[in-house]
Amino acid sequence: MSRLTDSRLAVVGAGTLQTAYVTLHDQFQAITTQAKRRFETQDWAGMQDDAAARLGLYRRIVALAEAALRDLLGNRLENKLIWASMKAVYSGLIAGRDDWEVAETFFNSVTRRIFTTVGVDHQIEFVASDFETPPTRPQSPVYRVYNRVPAMPELVAAIVKDYRLAVPFRDLADDTQRVAARIEAHMAALNTLRTVERVEMIKPAFYRGMGAYLVGRLFSGSHSIPLALALIHTPEGVVIDSVLLDEDSVSILFSFAHSYFHVEVERPYDLVHFLKTIMPRKRTGELYISLGYHKHGKTELYRDLLDHLAYTQERFEIARGQRGMVMLVFTMPSYDIVLKLIKDHFNYPKDSTRKEVMAKYDLVYRQDRAGRLVDAQSFEYLEFSRDLFSEELLEALQRDCSQSVCIGEDTVVLAHAYFQRRVIPLDIFVREAREAAACAAVIDYGEAIKDMARSNIFPGDMLLKNFGVTRHGRVVFYDYDELCLLQECNFRRLPPTDRYEEELAAEPWFHINTNDIFPQEFPNFLGLSGPLREVFEAHHSDLYTPDYWRHRQEAIRAGERAHIFPYQTGQRLHQGV
Repeated sequence: MSRLTDSRLAVVGAGTLQTAYVTLHDQFQAITTQAKRRFETQDWAGMQDDAAARLGLYRRIVALAEAALRDLLGNRLENKLIWASMKAVYSGLIAGRDDWEVAETFFNSVTRRIFTTVGVDHQIEFVASDFETPPTRPQSPVYRVYNRVPAMPELVAAIVKDYRLAVPFRDLADDTQRVAARIEAHMAALNTLRTVERVEMIKPAFYRGMGAYLVGRLFSGSHSIPLALALIHTPEGVVIDSVLLDEDSVSILFSFAHSYFHVEVERPYDLVHFLKTIMPRKRTGELYISLGYHKHGKTELYRDLLDHLAYTQERFEIARGQRGMVMLVFTMPSYDIVLKLIKDHFNYPKDSTRKEVMAKYDLVYRQDRAGRLVDAQSFEYLEFSRDLFSEELLEALQRDCSQSVCIGEDTVVLAHAYFQRRVIPLDIFVREAREAAACAAVIDYGEAIKDMARSNIFPGDMLLKNFGVTRHGRVVFYDYDELCLLQECNFRRLPPTDRYEEELAAEPWFHINTNDIFPQEFPNFLGLSGPLREVFEAHHSDLYTPDYWRHRQEAIRAGERAHIFPYQTGQRLHQGV
């Protein structure tokens, strides 16, 4: 290829990237399409395998594209004029695609691997989309429209039947009656609304784990109401397990603490914009991530941050809460994202390495997060104006994170950082909240630990400061340096001793292996006291016993897969199913 002119190389290179992206798209869709069959056949292991396969797909295809371009361009690999021309040609090639925005991000992913770009490079990256408006028109809407029929149960039945599940419902007539009753009660409670005049439902179903979700919106006059039907597949047939009718409930369904949906959609832009109408407070980037387009979601998150920085007078400052031994965490007061940097050296008794910490975050990325593990997006070589950082933060970055940060006269470059949604640290929440809210958070803290255990995760450090409370009041976990698979732990009872002196000694009187865990010691370091400790132990004292944890391990080894419901028990239509 060395004999080709620069302009011809640009054309061939753009075609190479387009072919690679088509491969990515086709394989992504092929995996996603299997979700419906997995749900119908209750193939939960297959669903889990598909989720893992799809997560690894992007990195693999980007690496193949990079290798092909290195071979094609040879000693002209870093010629930015060729790449600028390649970008222009590529933009034309994807202009007819329904997923043009995701294709643009794919181009960026390859260029950043080759150039290790600091900040952004408008010449060779799609910093903003080349298309102010969608370059293609949809062949049909992403949703179906249902006009009101005489009875609400018939309307619900018509909606469900249009998804054409190849398995019977256990009792669809009963389910539709229950759903209709909930909808009518909700409408009555709103006072101003009387009847449902129209329903719009997203055409494909959303699949995740052991659940399927039908998502749309109800219209009454000029008002719209979110609508999500949660389906589970029991041994007796499919059941409508819940109907969600408010923004908060649907937002939790699409939470940043859940794994990504599998949903068949050719035009993600339209789907995301529909979802924005029922979850207006969700960032566009978060919605793309929830659909499995996590790389483009990162692009949108970064654009959102740049937009915020363009209009704010605030500065980054160290985040509220106890200072971490492993991570330095900072944020802006009015921006609900935190940035986390791995420190150069970890405070005693932490003995992990930087590589090990990054591996923990990668494990969370690949694992079922069960609605309890905060998603973390990894960014490299971000460049900001120095003026955006408080002096205290600059000093901390210089002192603790010199391997991850380059502080210049006018700029600060973050070589590697994680973005996470900001939550209120649990230790702060229970200290400042009213007693009822604090008690509820402590109970949910125990439920969070159990949900993680059901998905084969042991948090390691269970101190309250490593957990947080979302705006919906849900407790989530965000500190991963000691996290591990539950199957890697050895849960033991404390060996008995007849000597009081041994119990008081600073060192244990028995040998301890690296993976040994002693649940009987949990009460001593959870950080709970007084009424909050009493509340926790009234609901979760089983966590103090090795038997609880061993039972969970045995269930996982036996292939048991727990369904973690993304809604409250009181929102279920069927208890005990």
